[in-house]
Amino acid sequence: MLEEKKPTVLKNVLTVLISIAIAVVFLWVALRGLDIDKIKNSLQKANYLWVLFAGIFGVSAYVFRAVRWNLLLEPMGYKISNSNSLWSLSFGYLMNLTIPRSGEVARSTALYGVEKVPVDKSFGTIILERVVDLVCMGIFALLTLVFKYDTLLSFYKLATQQKPDDKKELNWFEQQLLKIGITDLEQFYFFLKISIGILIILALIYLFIYKKDKLIGFAKGVFEGLKSIFKLRQKGKFILLTAGIWICYFFASYLVCFSLPETSNFTPADGCFILVVGTLGMIIPASGGIGAFNLAMKFGFTALFISMGKDAIEGGELGLAYSFITLPLQILIMLVMGLISIPMLAKNRKI
Repeated sequence: MLEEKKPTVLKNVLTVLISIAIAVVFLWVALRGLDIDKIKNSLQKANYLWVLFAGIFGVSAYVFRAVRWNLLLEPMGYKISNSNSLWSLSFGYLMNLTIPRSGEVARSTALYGVEKVPVDKSFGTIILERVVDLVCMGIFALLTLVFKYDTLLSFYKLATQQKPDDKKELNWFEQQLLKIGITDLEQFYFFLKISIGILIILALIYLFIYKKDKLIGFAKGVFEGLKSIFKLRQKGKFILLTAGIWICYFFASYLVCFSLPETSNFTPADGCFILVVGTLGMIIPASGGIGAFNLAMKFGFTALFISMGKDAIEGGELGLAYSFITLPLQILIMLVMGLISIPMLAKNRKI
């Protein structure tokens, strides 16, 4: 038993270290070339009453999501309490702060402990939630495309631009390859891709031969969870709750703009753009979104300022100031709700 735990612990430690490394790299790139004192000054001038209002919407999104999860589980014959749904969800978000992308499994496991809903079935509904969220994200992206096309174009150019000299520079890894005698880097990367592909195929063959029954059983449970959307008894309520979740996300991000004097005149269309860019930043598996979200906001605000005919550097500095308010707020909500969830789940746990 102890031998089985060691690889898992090692894997978790490596995952955390890699996510922290990703966060540090993105944060370094975000801060590079900007005036830190100006960012500090913006943070000192901020009106944090607006941040409090944004936090209320952030917590409200948790509640709406918990109630909506209950609706997805109901067609499979599981009527769970909204409180257990909320605390399981909160515990999952807390786990995401430690090991990125671990929250979905932690959330399903926590729900099993208090409601005995099979993990595979509840996990299927969580995947379904992600599909629905992707559709909602697409709607906001479409709104942004309609009302902020110039800004989106500026953001794309900022995110993808490369200096001509960058192609000639070798990164640290490539420099080490040259030192050990590997000079044809293109060929090296070609064989590396082939090797990774072979390893993936071998892993799939291993899973099919030795873990086939477990995988099939889990897949059936997930599929049953996915089918629950077609059996919804309260479709209208589901749509309203989904709209409520994303309206809360919108206001949680948009209201923070009013805390900074320089961005207090941002329009709702600007708020849509910030929500889309911020969501894209949070997709990257950095620890707590740190670094990736900050960089996304730097690019996003820079693009907004360029489209408004304002100074791009000032936009980047304000984007970082905004991110240093919004991201800690999100993490604080995750920590508070997650830490409260631990004793609540323990209290309601079914043996």
